[in-house]
Amino acid sequence: MGHHHHHHHHETGNIKVAFFLNLSFTIIEIIGGLMTNSMAILADALHDLGDSLSLGISWFLEKVSEKKPDETFTFGYARFSLLAAFINSIVLIVGSMIILYHVIPRLLNPEPVEASGMLLLSILGIVMNGLAVLRLKKGSSMNEKVVTWHLMEDILGWVVVLVASVILMFVDWPIIDPLLSLGLTLYILYNVVGNLKEIVGIFLQKTPSGVSKSELKQSLEEELNIHTHHLHLWSLDGERTMLSLHLEVKDDLTTNELIEEKSRVRQWLNDHEIDHVTLELEFEKEFCEASDCE
Repeated sequence: MGHHHHHHHHETGNIKVAFFLNLSFTIIEIIGGLMTNSMAILADALHDLGDSLSLGISWFLEKVSEKKPDETFTFGYARFSLLAAFINSIVLIVGSMIILYHVIPRLLNPEPVEASGMLLLSILGIVMNGLAVLRLKKGSSMNEKVVTWHLMEDILGWVVVLVASVILMFVDWPIIDPLLSLGLTLYILYNVVGNLKEIVGIFLQKTPSGVSKSELKQSLEEELNIHTHHLHLWSLDGERTMLSLHLEVKDDLTTNELIEEKSRVRQWLNDHEIDHVTLELEFEKEFCEASDCE
C-alpha cells in the first residue's frame, strides 16, 4: 500500500475541488430546474446531487480509509470507502424513485418548459463538470477513477439537455423533457443497482469477481505440487484480495524446508494478485478441526 502514499494528499485535494464545484452547481441546478419547469434538469440535478454526495463522502472517507489498522479495526479502515459507496447508492435510488414519481404524470400531460433557460444551464453544466474532470483526470486511485467516470456521465447528461433545449426552441414538443428525464433516471438506476450488487457482495465476503476458487486451488496445487484445503478468499474493499488456507506438509520436514514451502506458496499467490495471505501448516498426523476439511 505504501507506494502511493505521497500523493494521497493531492488525491483528497482533487476530490475536494471537484466536490465544491459540483455542490455549488447542484444548487444552481435545482433552482434552475424549478424555474424552467424542466424535469430533465431536475433529473440531472439529482444525478449531480448524488455525485456531490459521493464526492463529499469519498473526500472524507478517503482520509479515514488511510488510517492504519488498530485495536478496533484490525483489518484497517479500507471498507469505509465501501460504506460510502453503499450510502451513496441508497441516496441515488431514493432520488431516482422521487424523480420517476414526478415524471410519469408529466408523460401523460406534458407541461411547457423554458427552453432558453435550459440552454444556458446546460452550457454552464458542461463547463463546470469539464473543469472538475480536468482536475481529476490525473488521478490514479480507484476512488478518483470512479468519480471521474461520474462526472463524464454528467457531461453526457448535459449534452443531451443542450440538444433538447435547442430542439424545443424551434418546435413545441414539451414531451421531450419528461422523456429525457425518464431516460436519464433509468440509466442512473441501472448503474447504481449494478454497483450496489457488487458492494453488497464484498460486504458478504463473496469470492472476488473474476476469480474462481476451484481453478485457483487447482493451479496452485498442480504448479507447486502441494495439497491444500479449507481455502477461503474474499475482497477487503474491491481492490485488495485476502486468502487463507491450510497447507498440508510432511511430518519429517526441517524448519528451513517448512519456511521454504510457505514462501513458495506465498510468492505464487502474490504473483496471482492475492495481496494478503494467511497460511496454516498442517502435518500428516494432525486432525483438521475445520468443518470443510477433505
